[in-house]
Parts: sequence; C-alpha cells; structure tokens
Amino acid sequence: MSLQFYLALTTGLFSGLWFWTASALGLFVWAGFLGCTTYFAAPSDGIKGLVISLTSNMSGVFWAMVIIKFSAMADREIIAASITAVVAFFMCIQAKHNLLKFIPGTFIGSCATFAAQGDWRKIVLSLVGGLLFAYLMKWTGVWMHSKLKVTSPA
Repeated sequence: MSLQFYLALTTGLFSGLWFWTASALGLFVWAGFLGCTTYFAAPSDGIKGLVISLTSNMSGVFWAMVIIKFSAMADREIIAASITAVVAFFMCIQAKHNLLKFIPGTFIGSCATFAAQGDWRKIVLSLVGGLLFAYLMKWTGVWMHSKLKVTSPA
C-alpha cells in the first residue's frame, strides 16, 4: 500500500476519534480541524512543524483578543477598523521570527477566535487538540507505511 493510503487511513481514524473526543470534552470540533489544517499546511514537518503551527495559531488567538478588546472600547466603527488594520500589520510582520513565520497559521488562530466570539480558552484547547491529532495522524501513517509496506520481488 502507498504512503497516501496509510495517511488517508490514519487521518480518517483520528478524525473520527477527534470528533468523539472534542464532543465529549465540550470543545469546538471545527476548531480542532482548523488546528489540524494548520499542521498539514505548515512549512515544516514533525515536531518543528508542530511547534511552528502551535506558535502561529496561539499568536493568532492573542491578536484576535487584542482586536476584540480594543474594538469594544471604540465608539466609532472607523476606530475599530483602524485597530484591525494595525493588528493585521503586526500579524504579518511578526513572521520575521522563525516560530511565527507561518502567517496563515496566525490568521487561522485569529479567525477561529472570532468565530468562537472570543472564547479564547476553548479555542486554545480545541486548536491544540487538533494540532496534536494531526501530528498523530501523520506520524502513525508514516510509521504504518514503513512497517507494513510490501516490497516488490526483484
């Protein structure tokens, strides 16, 4: 079987397990899948990819909360829009740091926080859960492929 087969198999199994786990814990199932997406789209693999995904997602949660808190204090829409513009600049410029270089991961964390209406605790747990499940999906798929692959006779 191909590596793609084993990755599809473990992704399917762990996706179902994530759905059940997140539901049982009262987490956002959809946000976990955003964390999973972050890991699979990250520019690095393995632990390094997991760390970059985690730091990017968490910075996005942070920046979303900055926008939410400061915009709530603004009495005019133009001020809230200006706050968003400034924060979006920082979300991108922070990519000069290696651990924050994955800008899409930052925006995924931010958007998830907005979608959860600022429930950052639940979003953090959901994103982290999804990231961990994604790591397990990939690791177990690669492991299964290396242990179970059938070699063609010469």
